[in-house]
Amino acid sequence: MTRERYDGCEMLEATKSAEVRRILERYLVEVVERYDLCPWARSARLAGQLEVRVLGGVPAFEDWLAACRGALARAGTRVAMVVAPELAIAPAELRALRDRVATAIPEAGIAEFHPGAPLDLASPARLVPFLRRSPDPLLQLVPIAILDGVRGVPPAADRAHQAAMLGGTAAPGRGDVADSIAAVNHATVARQAAEIEAVLAAITDDRRAAYARVGISASRSG
Repeated sequence: MTRERYDGCEMLEATKSAEVRRILERYLVEVVERYDLCPWARSARLAGQLEVRVLGGVPAFEDWLAACRGALARAGTRVAMVVAPELAIAPAELRALRDRVATAIPEAGIAEFHPGAPLDLASPARLVPFLRRSPDPLLQLVPIAILDGVRGVPPAADRAHQAAMLGGTAAPGRGDVADSIAAVNHATVARQAAEIEAVLAAITDDRRAAYARVGISASRSG
C-alpha cells in the first residue's frame, strides 16, 4: 500500500475527524469514566496517553493494521483506539477483524467495540460486549505490559485465555484483578442499566445529527 493511499484512508478531513473524536470522547467520559468501567481510561486520557486514529470509508485490513501500529508507536501511548465511523460491519465481522489484527500485533491486547452490542446481564463475561457499545466501530489496543500490570502477570500458556477475555468470549476465572473489575462492572450495570442506556441513546442522537451536519457518510442507521 502506498503512503498516499494510507494518508487518504487514515484520516477524514479535519472537521469530520474532530466530530468523530468529540463523539468518542463523550462515550469515554460519560459512560466508561463516569461508571468506572475501565481502570486506566481516565488517567490515560487526561495524561495525553490515549491515541485515537480515524479511518474513513471502508478500510482495508492493511489500513487497520497500519493505523493500529502507528497509534501504538506514538511515544507514551497507553491506550490506542482506531475508529471507522463510516463502516457498516456486523459484530462477528468486527471480531474476525480483531482476531486478524491481534495475530499481527501480539504485543498488544486488542478488543473490538461495536455500536450494536446488546445488553446481556447473564454473567460478567456476557456483559462485556455491552460495556463496549461505542458510538462507532473501533479497535482498542493496550500494550500487554500494561494489561499484565492490572491483571497480574499470566503465564505464557494463558495468553489465549487473555485474548478470549478481551473479546468477551471467555469467563475470567483466574481469581485476579480482572475478575474483580468484571464483577464490579456487572454490579454497576445491573443497578444502572436504564440510565446507561439513556446516555448511550443521547450520544447516538448527537452522533447522527453531527455526522449529517459535517457530511460523514451514513453507512448505518444508528
